[in-house]
Amino acid sequence: MVESSVPAPRDVYKWGIITALGVIAGYVAVLLANVRHFYTDDTESQYAPLWVMLGRQLRDGQLPALVPEHWMAGNYTIEEAGLLNPPQLLIDLIAPSVDNLALYATVVKLIFAVILGLGVYRICLVYGAKPAWAAVAGVSIPFTGWLLFFDEASWFTAFTGTAWMVHAWASGVRYARGRSGPIPTFVFLYLAISVQYIFPAVEAGLMIGAVAVGELVYQKKWQPSVRLLTVAGFAALAGLATYLPSMLSAKVTWRGTSQINNDQFLTVPWSESLNASLPTTMPAYSSWWGYIQPLPVVYIAWFLIPALAFVDWGKARAGARELTAPALVAIMALMWTAGPGTIGPLRWPARVLPMLALGLLVLVCVLLGRHATFADWRRRGIAGALLLGLLLARTFSADPHRIGWHLVSVAAVAALGAAVVWLGRNRGTAAACALAIVAVFPIAFLQVNMVQPTPMSWNLPENRAEMKRAFPKFPGTTLQLADRGLIQPNERTLQGAYGSLVFGNYAKDLELTYVSGYTPNGHFWFGDMLCMRWDTSVCPDAYRRAFATEPTTGRTIVDLMKVDRVVLQRALYPDARNQPAPPGWKWVDYPGHERYIEVLERENGLLSTQNGRVADATGVTATSVSESDMTSRVRVNSENGGQIVFARLGWPGYRVTLDGKDLPIKVVAKIFVTVDVPAGTKNGDLVVSWRPPGWKIGGATAVLGLAGLSVLQWLYLRSRRPDDEPVDMATADTAPAQPPTAQPDLADAIR
Repeated sequence: MVESSVPAPRDVYKWGIITALGVIAGYVAVLLANVRHFYTDDTESQYAPLWVMLGRQLRDGQLPALVPEHWMAGNYTIEEAGLLNPPQLLIDLIAPSVDNLALYATVVKLIFAVILGLGVYRICLVYGAKPAWAAVAGVSIPFTGWLLFFDEASWFTAFTGTAWMVHAWASGVRYARGRSGPIPTFVFLYLAISVQYIFPAVEAGLMIGAVAVGELVYQKKWQPSVRLLTVAGFAALAGLATYLPSMLSAKVTWRGTSQINNDQFLTVPWSESLNASLPTTMPAYSSWWGYIQPLPVVYIAWFLIPALAFVDWGKARAGARELTAPALVAIMALMWTAGPGTIGPLRWPARVLPMLALGLLVLVCVLLGRHATFADWRRRGIAGALLLGLLLARTFSADPHRIGWHLVSVAAVAALGAAVVWLGRNRGTAAACALAIVAVFPIAFLQVNMVQPTPMSWNLPENRAEMKRAFPKFPGTTLQLADRGLIQPNERTLQGAYGSLVFGNYAKDLELTYVSGYTPNGHFWFGDMLCMRWDTSVCPDAYRRAFATEPTTGRTIVDLMKVDRVVLQRALYPDARNQPAPPGWKWVDYPGHERYIEVLERENGLLSTQNGRVADATGVTATSVSESDMTSRVRVNSENGGQIVFARLGWPGYRVTLDGKDLPIKVVAKIFVTVDVPAGTKNGDLVVSWRPPGWKIGGATAVLGLAGLSVLQWLYLRSRRPDDEPVDMATADTAPAQPPTAQPDLADAIR
């Protein structure tokens, strides 16, 4: 096989298309095993309903930073909403027009899987891999274990952040080598940061650091790395507004801690992380399902480890400096997956497994793409078999009960490896890589098919029109007191519990206003008051607490919240209907829903529509003038001074003015925004407004980041030399060196 070291742009373009088509084919294989695979767990319970709600608000001309009636989960500047991420806002805008949320989520994730695959393809190209081997890496990455079973199936923002980050990696190397301007690196880093999920942001920072070190080692000059770090710093400044509200609100949330702990939950031993080439590997570490995991989450690619036997290591050593960055990424990820278990807001180190898969896939496929050899294939085949034996031993140690499947897995990988070697020797690299790509599809199908039913699914309904037809019509604001753990598996249907009860963000699918919602960043004191958890479940004492009297106002909690309806789960409160309704409330029948819920409603109609968000006024007359989610404007009169309590949760970021002058803010019961109105106030204009904390700083840093990018782009354009400009030999030695292994980028090929 004699092939050019620098492929033609046509080949780069062709294998880029193959990468995209390969990812699509892999998705089809997964869907054949489980049509709901990409609509499970957090996607069905958190993200897809959130898209619907955010899209409806955006269509109404509002940026939904805060929705007070959503209470604990209503501060969307600290949730995973991506409010400053343009692609995410486009997803939100489309969502209300799509009835089948499972279909929509799958299509959206497929698009990002293609973006991810092409990003890894680009990374391999910039490090000199042949396009065919780069395509193998690009097709393989979306079907690595953790990505396939967690980030793609469930944790959407982790997945999208990774998809943007890999393009930042490829563009960053190109910028450091003078083959691209700073704008692509800046844009992709900003997109990775602004998905509003902390892991991709931190991982992007580590990646950029690794690339900067790698380019310093490779080019032996510090200027390219400084340029890369500078544009990354400007991207971080532009993205700071995404996380300032979370940082400045942390003290009132569940995540308000800077502790570093190692609790072993979802920390993965190094030996498990490296057991990457057997499709049946089920690692051993502590998680929700005990010690032996039911999902092959540490799997990376069937060829990854055995293929090391077919690398010409003598030639590889000569170019090892160029691969410093991928090696550093893999090493850092490997170290992180083993702990600590919690670093401030960063918990569950297994979430970093995609970074390990990324680093190792890039390393191996670049080595194969530059230094693959089939010389002395018998000896190398024996070495590959020994590597497979080590993988079998490690897999058996972690999960001895599936030894039969593990043996089948070893035989299949050995057979595939032998076929790839034969094709490489007799038909060339393209044929060998084609088989390596095609093998991804049946493996993905079998892996998903073997773990059905998935242990992660909530089994929430997919069709929004059917949901709304089956569910009661609940106007106003509803407080549900229920426990998701009391729903039996056979009741998780629209004809069962999901026709009467909501959990997570399910109410947003129904376009109903519920107090509760899915939140990883819940308000600590509100959650404590109603013993409400992240998925909206509550403890049995929540009913008593909801109707308890707040001592300083003499009003009940549900009155201060301006709740119109309380829905009680019969399984949690089986005797509730036998008790008299609280004063001012009545029991209401909803035929067809009696099996699961009992409903209390106010005797005098909806309270949430009366007098804006003024919940209580003592010693003051308060009349709502105008209301929005961000602002309450009230006309106030008080001869001797008084107090107004608002049905607003006391998030940091509130400001109160009376006739333009600032007033201090209080928080009743550590929850409700409260204002003391001074004596002698007549027809006062009281304005209670909320803005995300740190928004001015975030706006300023964004402007600074964009200004810095403009300067870098100007410097880049100024430094470019026309193709036909003669080279000044006096300065030729100081000009940036073009890497000897430079490859056309996919973007170059398209142009």
